[in-house]
Amino acid sequence: MSGSPDDLRAAIPAVVQQHLETLWSAGVAAYVVGGSLRDSLLGRSAVDWDLATAALPERTAALFPDAVYENTFGTVAVRTGDSSIELIEITTFRSDHDYADFRRPHRVEFSESIELDLARRDFTVNAMAWGAEPEGPIRFVDPHDGQRDLGARLLRTVGEPDARFAEDALRMVRAVRLASELSFTIEPATQNAIARNAELVRHLSGERIAAELRLMLAAPRPSVGFRLLADTGLLAQLFPELDTERGVPQNKVPGEDLWDHTLRAVDGAAAAGAPTRIRLAALLHDIGKPSTMADGRFVGHETVGASMARSVLDRLRWPTRDRDAVVELIAQHMFGYTPDWSDAAIRRFIVKVGRERLDDLFALREADNVGSGRAPSAGRLSEFRTRVSAQLEAGVALDLQGLAVDGGDLMAEFGWRPGPVVGQTLRRLLDRVIGDPTLNTRDRLMAIARGMVALDGRS
Repeated sequence: MSGSPDDLRAAIPAVVQQHLETLWSAGVAAYVVGGSLRDSLLGRSAVDWDLATAALPERTAALFPDAVYENTFGTVAVRTGDSSIELIEITTFRSDHDYADFRRPHRVEFSESIELDLARRDFTVNAMAWGAEPEGPIRFVDPHDGQRDLGARLLRTVGEPDARFAEDALRMVRAVRLASELSFTIEPATQNAIARNAELVRHLSGERIAAELRLMLAAPRPSVGFRLLADTGLLAQLFPELDTERGVPQNKVPGEDLWDHTLRAVDGAAAAGAPTRIRLAALLHDIGKPSTMADGRFVGHETVGASMARSVLDRLRWPTRDRDAVVELIAQHMFGYTPDWSDAAIRRFIVKVGRERLDDLFALREADNVGSGRAPSAGRLSEFRTRVSAQLEAGVALDLQGLAVDGGDLMAEFGWRPGPVVGQTLRRLLDRVIGDPTLNTRDRLMAIARGMVALDGRS
C-alpha cells in the first residue's frame, strides 16, 4: 500500500481525474477525499467518488453543466455521463460548527484549507486527500496518520472520540459498519467511547439508521457488525427487540442462545448471496420469541414477530414494498411439510404464501436451517420445493384469473349486479378447483355455481 502521488494516480479513474483537472484549470484547489481514496489505498474497488475543493458551491456548479446544488452543506452533485461512475459529489472545504442535536451541524463554515476540512472528518482512514493546490504539485495529504491506521487495519477517530460522537452520533454506527465491512479492529479508546455514548443514537432518524443497516447486511459476514453493536451497547439502543434475544436459551446449537441462532441465520443468508430483504427477514425472524417463551416453547412467535418487525421497519422508514415482504415472510416462516401431503395440500400452500414469495420463503428457511446448525436443505426442503415446482409447472388454476369462468359469467347466469356475492362465489369455485383441477371447465363450474346458489337460497 502506497500513498505516493504516482501510485494513486493509477488507481483513480480517468473521469474523476478529468473533474479534478476542470477545477485545477479554474485556479482552485481540489482533492479526492473520503471512502473512495481509502478504498483505493486498500486495493478495493471504490464505488462513490467524492472531491473536496476550495471553490464555493455556486462556482463549482458553474464549472460543470450537469451539476445540481440543492443543500446547505456545500455539496454539488455532478453527473459524469460515464456509465461506470454516474455521479461525483464535490464539496467545498469546510469546518463544521454548532452541533446541537447529535446529528448534523446547525451551521457550516467554508474554508480554503484541505487540512481544516480533513480535521472535521470522522476517522483517520477517511481523513486523507490526493490532489493539488492551484498551480501546485499533486500531493498526498495525511495529517492524521490515516495511512498508518490503514496498514494496521485499525479504525480510530480524528481527535478525541467523545467529541466526534457528540457531533454526530451516527459515527458510532458507522464505526461498527466499517469495522465489519473492512475487517478492521476498532481502536480501544474509540470503542470505549462508543460504549460511553451509545444512548446518543436515540437522536438519529430512522432513515440514517436504515442506510447503515443496509450496508451492514451487505457485508460477507453480517454477524461481525451485529456482535459489535451488541458489545458496544448500540444494539440495545437501536434495536431493543433484538437485544432481548441475548441469553434466551435455544435448543439448536449446543452452547448458543437465540441471538447466536439469529446471527448464524443472517450469515447463512449472506453466504447464499441472498438479497437484502432475505437477510433482513433472517435478522428479524425470531424477534417474537422472547415475549412468547413458555416452558421452553415459543408458540405463535411468528405472528408476534411479524407485528414487531412491522413496527421496527416503520421506525426505520423502510420502503413499504420491502417492509410488507419481510413482515409476510416472518409470519409464514414456520411452515411444515411431510411427504404424505397431497397435491391439493401443496397447491393450498402455494395460494397461502403467494407464488411471488415462494422463493423468498424457501431462502429464509434455508437461512433458518443454517442458523440451527443444519444443512440448508434440511427438513425435506428440496423435496418440498420440487413438489411445489411441479404444481406450478402443471399450470393449474391458483388464482381467480385461472378460473374458466369469471364474474361476467355469474352475473349473466344469475342476473346479479356487481357486488360482494360475485367475488365470494368465485373464491368458493377457486377453492373447489384447487382441490380438484379437473373441475376447471366452464360447464362444470357453472353447474357447481348453480348448486351453491340453490343451497344458499339465492336467486
